[in-house]
Amino acid sequence: MNIARSLAELGSYSTNSVVSIGNFDGVHCGHRKVIAALRERAQQLNARSVAITFDPHPAQVLHNGPPLPLITPLDARLDLLAATGLDLVLVLPFTAELRLWSARRFAETVLRDSLNTVELHEGETFRLGHKAETNIAGLTELGRDLGFTVHVCPPLIARGAAISSSRIRRLIVSGNLPAARALLGRSFSIRSTPAAGRGYGARYTVPTINLAPYSELLPANGVYITRLRIGSGADARDFRGVTNAGNRPTFGADSFAVETHLLDFQPIALDETTPLQLTFLHRLRAERRFDSPEALRAQIGLDVAKAQRYFALGDALGVAYG
Repeated sequence: MNIARSLAELGSYSTNSVVSIGNFDGVHCGHRKVIAALRERAQQLNARSVAITFDPHPAQVLHNGPPLPLITPLDARLDLLAATGLDLVLVLPFTAELRLWSARRFAETVLRDSLNTVELHEGETFRLGHKAETNIAGLTELGRDLGFTVHVCPPLIARGAAISSSRIRRLIVSGNLPAARALLGRSFSIRSTPAAGRGYGARYTVPTINLAPYSELLPANGVYITRLRIGSGADARDFRGVTNAGNRPTFGADSFAVETHLLDFQPIALDETTPLQLTFLHRLRAERRFDSPEALRAQIGLDVAKAQRYFALGDALGVAYG
């Protein structure tokens, strides 16, 4: 998959495109349904399949209050989009100028002049332009003027409601990982690196790893069964774990951490730049304060035993943890 991070990087193309515009946060089952239909049409029309997304997420720019935490920051989003088989992803910087563009200006500049769009595939609630000025009906009229047709994709329904990034975000924040997994089509995971100042050496020999501070979406504070991938490519190692995401109240305030105890640990090469991917599989319990470190250690023992039973059952049933 090719990635362009500006209109200038596109160069001059004569190939027609079938396009979808969206934030694609999570690249969930609904997104992948739209992309699959888009790719099928692109093949039929001998055109490129293209997704247009934005960085930063428009909601992180337009809304007052705390920044919207993302299910999938841009690097993870691009990897997931690449796995769909798209030909091209155009990442447009969501600048102060771009936010003021009308739908017509966007359609003329991006869809017609830059991508030679012949079809635009969007959900029925999609809107484009400054202050979300133009809906699907308006885009259809624009398409008639500018040479592309608009295909409306019905929402993908699960348990009586449309799959959406906001719905998945609420499930993750509440700690409901099985429901989030059903809508994402995979387990929720985050990418990070080891926390600084932990004394990592050439060989890491302690079976607990703290993640560096992470500003995007995390599940509700609590204890989780997890899988931690350390490293990347052929050298990556996968470990099963129990992760505490929270403020560690037994040790005082202001000590938030995402700390993973590795169940099947073996010494590994690790430093503060080593890529980590932490996958959340199952919530064991809420965070709580213990009267002493000894009481906490006893509870950790119970958590580990539950995690081991979880993995033993999954192994017996042939579960793929991802």
